[in-house]
Amino acid sequence: MIRPCKQKPLLITLGEPAGIGADCVLLAQREHPEYFAHTIIVAPVEWLSSRAKQLGISANIQNIQNLHVEPSNGHILLCWNPLSKDLQTNTSIQPIAGQPSPQTAQSVIACIEAAALACIRGDAKGMTTGPIEKAVLRNAGFTFPGHTEFLAHLGHDCDIVMMLASQQLRIALLTTHMALQHVPAALSIEKTLQCIQITHHDLKHRFGIETPRLAMCGLNPHAGEQGHFGREELDILMPAVELARQQGIQITDPLPADTLFSAQMRKQFDTIVCCYHDQGLIPIKALSFGDAVNVTLGLPFIRTSVDHGTALDRAGKGNITYSSLVEAIKLAHSMQRYD
Repeated sequence: MIRPCKQKPLLITLGEPAGIGADCVLLAQREHPEYFAHTIIVAPVEWLSSRAKQLGISANIQNIQNLHVEPSNGHILLCWNPLSKDLQTNTSIQPIAGQPSPQTAQSVIACIEAAALACIRGDAKGMTTGPIEKAVLRNAGFTFPGHTEFLAHLGHDCDIVMMLASQQLRIALLTTHMALQHVPAALSIEKTLQCIQITHHDLKHRFGIETPRLAMCGLNPHAGEQGHFGREELDILMPAVELARQQGIQITDPLPADTLFSAQMRKQFDTIVCCYHDQGLIPIKALSFGDAVNVTLGLPFIRTSVDHGTALDRAGKGNITYSSLVEAIKLAHSMQRYD
């Protein structure tokens, strides 16, 4: 029996229905139902039920009409389908594992948007997202590089920071999805300071760290070697660091990447601010692949995500690891305590 909601739920989007998003939810819920207490899946129920049948999982999946219900204790998967009537006609076609279809692209986008807007309205405490197939969405007219930029747009173009977090390491990115050759020109004192400020704020107010300790990673080898290997550290990063310190933020001078991620160094900091995507993602995935969580800082709501892609070649086969989804759900619940 569905009762009126007393606690705001955590929303979970599956991402690409042909990928492993549904697999992760079904396998994780079967083994660890406690993590799915007070959660609602934002997707057509058919996306879950068809995959459950393929995997041979007897899942208790229940369709709900809106978010104003008491979420289950985790033993029932509640599904909310926010799609318009026009898009719902496409859900009658069951997704085929490993074979993305352009027919579901708009539905994927609509589910993510509905979940984010529900969070903004205050109907949910946050959202955890499954992996999307970006090429399929872009071919359908999706103009954003990924989830992170789309959610920032839905949050009225708020300033955001992409963070990857695990038990071993947290990294925050100055730039995200762009070609390496464009990174130096994308750096600025203003954007670097903004990233530091957002990271510091959310570490305090969503991670519960009273006095965050940040490290600034240099862009160039040896952090520029006093300008001999590039001047970004001297002209951009260091001025931003000095401005941040004037605001009471604890952050280091730009440090060389080749030593900053060593065990001895990284343990001294709550987060390392990195200049570009792979500078941060390579070390954290080397240390914590499968257990890391993607977090979008600066949004007006909590958003966590898995740290992996759609794994189309494994969808529907049951031979996947769902630990990143579990960690993403756990972190979202943890962040809610401080939000």
